[in-house]
Formats: sequence, structure tokens, C-alpha cells
Amino acid sequence: MATLGVGVDVVDVPRFTLALERHPRLLGRLFTDQERLDARQRPERLAARFAAKEAVLKTLHVGIGGAPWRSIEIHRNSDGVPSIELHGAALELAQRRGVAHLHVSMTHTPLTAAAFVVGLDERG
Repeated sequence: MATLGVGVDVVDVPRFTLALERHPRLLGRLFTDQERLDARQRPERLAARFAAKEAVLKTLHVGIGGAPWRSIEIHRNSDGVPSIELHGAALELAQRRGVAHLHVSMTHTPLTAAAFVVGLDERG
């Protein structure tokens, strides 16, 4: 097993909330319907998912714009454990980098949301 990349991101929840209020269409550009349902429209949960998406891009050694936001989808299982599913351009990017597995940890408070992502090869 080899670690091919790591990424971390921190989001200021009040600032993120303000951006969503000022630009209502941003919600649909950043998140899938399922992500919005999972987050129950709570800004701190959405901010944590956004942080995870940015951390994924960093893990894949690209920045914002390296893949469409909705091509990186954050899921959670019935126990609340988060996972990442890649689609389209993000999946192709991961495959080119040799990243077969992504592990994510997310946290949030009313003021701050953060995520940490580790990318592993196929043995991971």
C-alpha cells in the first residue's frame, strides 16, 4: 500500500453561509441532490463537504478547477461515516494519478469545518 497524496482544507462556516445566501445557485453547482439531503441543508455540514471536496483536489495534486465540484461526491453510511465517490473528470484524474482509494475525515463546529483526505494506490 502506498500513500499517493494527502489533502486538508478548512472552511469558515459563516463566510461559506454568506456566499450561499448571496449566490443561491452555488448550492446546486457545488453539491449533488443526495449531498444536500445528507447535510439537511445545515451550513456547517455543507461546509464540511465542501472542505472534503477541496481536500480531494489537493490529494490529487490539482487545485480548484481541476475537476467539477459535483464529480466529487461525499456520502455517509447509516452510521454517519463519510466516504468519497468520484465521477467523470475527478475519477479520470484519480485513475491517471494511480489513486484507487480515498479515505476522508470531516469535522465541523458552528464556526469552522475541516476535512482531511488520504489517497492510496490499489493495494490500499
